[in-house]
Amino acid sequence: MKKKTSYKVIGAIVAALLALLAGGTLYLQWYALEAQGNERGKDLDASYAFMYEHYPFLSHWVDSLQRAEALRDTFIMADDGARLHALYLRADTLTPRTAVVVHGYTDNAVRMLHIAYLYNHDLRYNVLLPDLRFAGLSDGDHIQMGWNDREDVLRWMLVADSLFAPGSQTDMVVHGISMGAATTMNVSGEPQPPFVHCFVEDCGYTSVWDEYKGELKNQFGLPAFPLLHLASWATDLRYGWNFRKASPLAQVKKCRLPMLFIHGTEDTFVPTWMGDTLFAAKPGVKEYWRVEGAEHANSYLKFPKEYTERVKTFLEKYNIPKDMNNLPTE
Repeated sequence: MKKKTSYKVIGAIVAALLALLAGGTLYLQWYALEAQGNERGKDLDASYAFMYEHYPFLSHWVDSLQRAEALRDTFIMADDGARLHALYLRADTLTPRTAVVVHGYTDNAVRMLHIAYLYNHDLRYNVLLPDLRFAGLSDGDHIQMGWNDREDVLRWMLVADSLFAPGSQTDMVVHGISMGAATTMNVSGEPQPPFVHCFVEDCGYTSVWDEYKGELKNQFGLPAFPLLHLASWATDLRYGWNFRKASPLAQVKKCRLPMLFIHGTEDTFVPTWMGDTLFAAKPGVKEYWRVEGAEHANSYLKFPKEYTERVKTFLEKYNIPKDMNNLPTE
């Protein structure tokens, strides 16, 4: 009788542990890929308010664009039937120079208007700002962490080419911040249209695994094993990708176009060592601005003039029609 009771107790403990693990796995997946996006990424009014508070110069600029109907919406249908949205605006003079600007985690196109200002107002570029899936006005049921997003951004790059320079050669840069930088690096490892000349990545992570491992420790004081392993496996089952596979580090190793890396030295959300690692891994032409004193994704906020000048200088060297095969290798 005592033996049977012991087996029941052990069984109950094992069942409780399994239930706890299952619940923790589902909570982690929901919290990281679904809850955070619903909280902020879909709230456009709050996004505009946030941008005007932190970048007051945007209010008058955006208002003038809207009154002139210059800040426009466009939609495309993805192969899986998802309806995807982007904002776009043309330069004030006819130009082939175009920037596709990609937002970060739980953000949306509106929250990249400061970078649109840099390109459109300061550098006189055409700009397209996509809402990644589960953000802004785009469809989606979870945040893709920049992995499957690379396919959508590659399609948006073709849309931008057709919008701004039909019948002529576009000169394109792709610029992303945080998860948008990870997306940019993921894009950079794929075969490129001939009009793409360079990339700018600002504080992107090495992999989703590395990023979540750090946040699991920082936010919850938990080790990667076993929850991160289980959540990655569950994400693969449910969505068809996993945290290790989603690796900007692996993608940037395949990039053959010039890339500007930007990373704040006080970044603790995407630690600065990730920027160092990514820069070291990138072959060919590359530049690195380690921004002293900047925290996560606030290099432009902290140093807007220098940020603009560094991007401008980089683009003047590399976002021009040229034989990319003749670029220097270092």
